Amino acid sequence: MQDIQTLVALTGWLLKATLMMSTPLVLAALGGLFSEKTGIVNIGLEGMMLIGAFSAVAATYFTDNPWLGVLAAVIAGGMLASIHAIVCVKYKGNQIVSGAGIILFAGGFTTLMLEVVWGVKGVSDSVTRLPNVVIEPISDIPILGVALGAQSPLVYIMLILVVVSWFVIYKTPFGLRIQAAGEDPSALDAAGVSVSSVRMIGVVLSGCLSGLGGAYLAISYASEFGKMMTVGRGFIALAALIFGNWTPFGCLIAGALFGFLDGLQFAISILPEFSFMLEYVNFIKMIPYVLVIVALAGIRKSVPPKAIGTPYEKEARG
Repeated sequence: MQDIQTLVALTGWLLKATLMMSTPLVLAALGGLFSEKTGIVNIGLEGMMLIGAFSAVAATYFTDNPWLGVLAAVIAGGMLASIHAIVCVKYKGNQIVSGAGIILFAGGFTTLMLEVVWGVKGVSDSVTRLPNVVIEPISDIPILGVALGAQSPLVYIMLILVVVSWFVIYKTPFGLRIQAAGEDPSALDAAGVSVSSVRMIGVVLSGCLSGLGGAYLAISYASEFGKMMTVGRGFIALAALIFGNWTPFGCLIAGALFGFLDGLQFAISILPEFSFMLEYVNFIKMIPYVLVIVALAGIRKSVPPKAIGTPYEKEARG
């Protein structure tokens, strides 16, 4: 009986850790989904998460209101994404180069601002975290109560956004325009809809959602900003997007897989029940990054939008 109770508790804890670790990945992957569904490659998710994390901590530091920090993260991510949108949509620049530039800029800017605001090069001062939300009706349910009974509000928002994203993309006129912009932009143009406008909105949404993922890292999972604290999560989110075949629920499942591996190494470090796996912890830490390589190498059969990465040239009409 004791063994069963221990197993139930550990299962619930691992599910809780999986949700915690997967939330920023799924949010950024959803952001990448909106951008790439319109046909614009966005490898700059890492930079948008990073600028979101910094903005969340900075705004919370000055206002002592973490929700204003969340708002600042969303706005900052959207502003950085708008640069990518202007370069790639308006001026038809190279989308990979622009995304790489976004990452480099975010890394340099946030490192500089750490010194400007806090006078340090590594980690900012601690700020007020978003308080967890306790859902009483499910808190006593075995496994589910541990996993979902008390979580950051951004975890619940992530789950809601997956459903909302699915509905918007597949059940609304705007979603049909997003899909058309990435699959057949000339048909969208022929229908009298601006391809550029749809693509720019998609890219800006990607920045807002990635910024929200950064806010989770900085003021929900942690309570401070650290130099380059995203540590590749933007690339893992991009891999989750590809693993998930450019669909909202696919992003959730793939993000949960990466989150589980992340949560498992966390569990190994702090729970005595997993101490027998300590010698394998470095191997487990490596797995998410190996899966990124696998995803980006295209071994997983995914079907991207047909016009992805291709600037749209408006056809001349006689």
